[in-house]
Amino acid sequence: MKDLKNKIKKYATDFLPEIIAIRRHIHINPELSFEEFNTSDFIISKLEGMGIPYKKNIAKTGIVALIEGKEPHLKVTTLRADMDALPITEESNVEYKSINNGVMHACGHDAHMASLLGAAKILSELKNDFKGTVKLIFQPSEEKFPGGALLMIKEGALENPKSDNIIGQHVLPTLEAGKVGLKTGKYMASTDEIYITVKGKGGHGATPELIIDPVLIASHIVVALQQIVSRNAMPGVPTVLSFGRFIANGRTNIIPDEVKIDGTIRTFDEIWRAEAHKKITKMAQSIAESMGGACDVFIDKGYPYLVNDTHLTNKVKNYAIDYLGNNNVIDLDMRMTSEDFAYYSQKIPACFYRLGVKNEKKKITSNLHTSTFDVDEQALETGMGLMAWIALSELT
Repeated sequence: MKDLKNKIKKYATDFLPEIIAIRRHIHINPELSFEEFNTSDFIISKLEGMGIPYKKNIAKTGIVALIEGKEPHLKVTTLRADMDALPITEESNVEYKSINNGVMHACGHDAHMASLLGAAKILSELKNDFKGTVKLIFQPSEEKFPGGALLMIKEGALENPKSDNIIGQHVLPTLEAGKVGLKTGKYMASTDEIYITVKGKGGHGATPELIIDPVLIASHIVVALQQIVSRNAMPGVPTVLSFGRFIANGRTNIIPDEVKIDGTIRTFDEIWRAEAHKKITKMAQSIAESMGGACDVFIDKGYPYLVNDTHLTNKVKNYAIDYLGNNNVIDLDMRMTSEDFAYYSQKIPACFYRLGVKNEKKKITSNLHTSTFDVDEQALETGMGLMAWIALSELT
């Protein structure tokens, strides 16, 4: 295995310039969820160049490809990358800045695809050195409900051949390039979107006695709903309830007829999740009615919480230590962010780990989902090499 590890490391170094170019091409040409048509065609062109067979148009723009080693049906290890960008205008002045105004790879999915293509290129060179099959999933729409993972599963991405496990890699801008992080068990929260419409009776701001003020009602609702976490959530179950949109489209002296409030709730327990939905609805409607108004509540149920299989994740951690050294592999805490990779984790043993991309000397420190987000491209060497090493270790 030492010789194979050294081969992978050499390939990762040799292939890095090409993989950086791939990442930059994708970064320059980002596409939104379920609109990744050019991205999909670009990935297909790279797979064809490597001689890797694939199926396309899964969940609209998704791709499933296979790299078969010796005895291909012995075991199937699956590697996944997501493809979509975000509706953010890039503010960096890098030479590979997005040319699609208002669209940007601000979550590192360009690095995920590039790393997976790099791993594919390495594994193609080593397919006589492992037994089984490596399945590659390029998945659309991680950023938008209902999530591309769920649709790809429904369309058979984990079947024919049946995946025995799945591994995903995601960038982490708070972790230095060259390092990776993992956590066994519950790792990322479920996520649901909350849409509340508070209805009242608008009018002149100078005659409050003649109106039913939905702005005041909505304000009471936002404050009161914080009790869902502080007084109702079980202390041992992390829960976050946040509202990021409050629209009262009036003026200084005009009270509108209705107010819209949008937010999110995230947690790690399905029973509590369902109970919280009921409490949010009842509390909001009761407050509105008690103040003379009315309230419509719609909670769009999103991704479940993500669970890293303990046995698989411990193996991946040991593979990472073997490949990168103990000092470059860290333990992570639970996160209240969410990922539709969680759907895979409900079906088969899964491991979702983090790739460090921070470089303070290069001033690459911006957080995910920001207009200045970037990655230290040297991390792609770690990303592709480690993914290839994990897959090969699982199949030898």
